Amino acid sequence: MALVLMVTGVGAQTKIDDQRMARDIEVAENVLNTLLRQQMKRNFFPVEVQGSYLPGYGVTFRIPNDMGAMMFMLGEQPRIAYNRSLDGTESLSITAADEELAADEECDNCPDKESPALALIDTYQRVQPPAMAGQTDSVAERITLRMIDAARDFIADYGDMISQLPATEKIIITNRGEGNQRFWMSPDLMPRRKFLSVEGTKGDVVQYKQGKITREQLVSKLHIINSETSEEASPDLELLNTIFNRLYRVDLSKTFFTEEGAYFERLKDFGAIFYMQVFSSHQQDLKHFRMPTLGLDNVDQATRDKKVKAMYPDFIKDLKENMLEYGRTLRSLKEGEQLVFNVRVTKCEGCAIPATVELSLKESVLKEYNQGKLTQEAAISKISVKNGAMQ
Repeated sequence: MALVLMVTGVGAQTKIDDQRMARDIEVAENVLNTLLRQQMKRNFFPVEVQGSYLPGYGVTFRIPNDMGAMMFMLGEQPRIAYNRSLDGTESLSITAADEELAADEECDNCPDKESPALALIDTYQRVQPPAMAGQTDSVAERITLRMIDAARDFIADYGDMISQLPATEKIIITNRGEGNQRFWMSPDLMPRRKFLSVEGTKGDVVQYKQGKITREQLVSKLHIINSETSEEASPDLELLNTIFNRLYRVDLSKTFFTEEGAYFERLKDFGAIFYMQVFSSHQQDLKHFRMPTLGLDNVDQATRDKKVKAMYPDFIKDLKENMLEYGRTLRSLKEGEQLVFNVRVTKCEGCAIPATVELSLKESVLKEYNQGKLTQEAAISKISVKNGAMQ
């Protein structure tokens, strides 16, 4: 009886008040927003910060990954001016940053094209001096370092504001969006994409606030990733990409399928991230669906959703096995790096399955499995699964 009461008491203490959690996250978003603007010295320019709580994992705050917007905040983005004379002559001038520069979405004297912004970008790509590209990379690195400083201060000084967060759960600040996002901006126009993540635990923050560890000790415990996309050729990653594109086509997959195809990013000193968007059905009319991997036609919404919910665990199991079997062919992953699959899951409202899921597998596990030191079951158990918001 005493044991039952004790367990019940613990459960009551760990129950999360959703409204209070949402309030704490909104306040924390505002604090992080302010710290970022102070670091960039642009208090009038808003920063979009979005926080979300995942039970058992922690709170993730997503900050902008639009380096162009961040450069403007820093006051160091080159000014691009389009000019057209009376005789129709067109020109584009690129000048140094102007502290008083305002961001204009339109201009009075723009090219006669459907999208003036695209025309300016196209011209800028053709005339941009090589020296300016180097300057842009340098500014991007300075921005990243300032973002890291803001993230460190936020976790150390304000991480305990999220009062209900358990000591074992994390506080993460990252510029990675949730789910797969394609980036079509030319590398000639913008620097290589930055990948930033700063993460700590609530327990370490509490220990610092209680004087049990110093601020320096807390900062040393933070896990910081500061990487960028690599332009080096990776034939083995390209091959793995084609393998997964084929595995999850309609004729081979037994669960969800992909139509747009997987693609990947190689990040320095981090590993490789593969992005997929998977579907479960094609809509035939307003009320019926076709589920090609199951060979079903004219399926109503309720039946479709029920089958999607049942397929999800099978999809995750299949994806884990494929990551392990085909991932061990990789040769370009270095020690300490990892193979990550970031998946946007088929839409299924009310199905209690995540909208996104991320699976991570360390290079060391792939290596040990390939050498026969780990069984398939043991290796699969080491694949980390992080679910996004539930549908």
